[in-house]
Amino acid sequence: MASTYFQGTRNYTDVTITDEGINTQEFLEATEGLVKIFDLFGTVFGVVQSDMNGNIKKIRDRYLQNPVVNSTLQNLVKGEIAEKKKTATEGLLWLTRGLDFTLQSLERSEANPGEELSVSFTKGYEATLRQYHGMLVRPVFTMAMKACPYRADFYDKLGSDQAAVKQDLTTYLGGLRRIVTDIQAFYTANNLK
Repeated sequence: MASTYFQGTRNYTDVTITDEGINTQEFLEATEGLVKIFDLFGTVFGVVQSDMNGNIKKIRDRYLQNPVVNSTLQNLVKGEIAEKKKTATEGLLWLTRGLDFTLQSLERSEANPGEELSVSFTKGYEATLRQYHGMLVRPVFTMAMKACPYRADFYDKLGSDQAAVKQDLTTYLGGLRRIVTDIQAFYTANNLK
């Protein structure tokens, strides 16, 4: 079987989730792999990458202060709340919003194989991030959505065996859905939104 993009990065299905929460280090590794997918979109998605990488750094900085205590995302956030801090907590919130945007956009693309990425990502943006962006940020994202590569070109960059790409992407998105849902539920349960 030919290699796909997803075989070269940590898969969200491999991120450990226990009763204490989502493994911080594994989550960060998987998310760094996801952010690199935007390299396949060209420079116009640089703003998306930069934002997501900035939020990854906030979480990693907090994690590195005490890797044992901050071993799960949930414990990391609880520790920050106890200290009346919010840098990593807000970083994780915004990162999760970005992950949800990516997830919904790619799920839509998978469900609508005749649809160009610009449409899938515009719809994904409207369903997730748009409500949080002001009038100055929205045009930047609108421009990025219109500059998405052609669907066929993007999927070719994910791998030459399109059946393997579809299988790996479906598995990858299933793992990402599980992570995003868990984080969103945690934030809702703790009134952090």
